[in-house]
Amino acid sequence: MKQFMYGLVFYIFLVLPPVANVMESIMIIHMHMQMPLLVVTGFLMAKFFQQKFPGFFDKWNGNGVPGIVLFSIIWLYWMMPRTMDEALTVQNVELFKFISLPFLAGIPLRDSWKKISLLLKKIFFISFTVLFLGMGMLYIMAPIQLCNNYLLIEQIILGWGFLTTSFVMIIYLFYFRFTDQSPQEL
Repeated sequence: MKQFMYGLVFYIFLVLPPVANVMESIMIIHMHMQMPLLVVTGFLMAKFFQQKFPGFFDKWNGNGVPGIVLFSIIWLYWMMPRTMDEALTVQNVELFKFISLPFLAGIPLRDSWKKISLLLKKIFFISFTVLFLGMGMLYIMAPIQLCNNYLLIEQIILGWGFLTTSFVMIIYLFYFRFTDQSPQEL
């Protein structure tokens, strides 16, 4: 219950108009900070919903795959330049962002992560690493401005943020591959 309260308070903080406006005013903060933090709020609140509705999660997301697919669809939707633009100009799209990222991405991610196999976790992680690499190249190399509400330089900075994130994910993949993952005795 404590975790749910932390997630709820953090969610309310992120939804406050002054906080949302500041985070949305800079493209890289909008994409790489606000959106992941909204997912984190859902991740924190998920245990409460899992305990309240265990039958729903067991029936809907028994093996974890539907939840990971839903998370992926929502995350991919919010990575598109047009949806970032519309979140700033269309109030219903911004409302959808504040609902979809915590409740349709964060909660299913937490419910699914323990249920899916190690192979699926690896595939998921590698796919997102490649996706971030591709998005970074897109935002850097696009000859035109992809988002009307942000400057071209902000788009390039966001692209470098994607490339940096994918580079860190690659380092993690190498670390995971070349280290012993068996439980250690103390």
